[in-house]
Amino acid sequence: MSGHGAPATVADGAGLRVAIVAASWHEQVMGGLLAGAHRGLAACGVTDVTEVRVPGTFELSVACARLAPAYDALVALGVVIRGGTPHFDYVCSAATTGITEVTVRTGVPVGFGVLTCDDERQALDRAGLPGSVEDKGSEAATAAVATAATLRSVQRG
Repeated sequence: MSGHGAPATVADGAGLRVAIVAASWHEQVMGGLLAGAHRGLAACGVTDVTEVRVPGTFELSVACARLAPAYDALVALGVVIRGGTPHFDYVCSAATTGITEVTVRTGVPVGFGVLTCDDERQALDRAGLPGSVEDKGSEAATAAVATAATLRSVQRG
């Protein structure tokens, strides 16, 4: 699976501690995102992985904030599918802002694997499942590890 225009990111994550924080809504899509994140971390050589589940995408930020001090990188996974109310806009905005604040405030990279889709088909196409065109779980995990590895190399000088 190749992301449309996504860079081929490879990173050495050996020795990094990574937590995957995943929402629980949309079980099939989340299963694909989680499997993709684990594939991405394994491809980067990350062996110290903790998986934490939260009820929904809105709760990702607080979990990431609490976990950040104990990990080298986090991967936030969720899915929000547009409905007939403004709920979609509020949750997407809160998740994006909250996760960004965690990253900037703590300095811990957070791979953003939150799907914001108009319908379930779009989510399935991005979930890294058989037949999907993208693997956003793997992409988010790899981005988090690549950023952590870059910061680690800069800190070592």
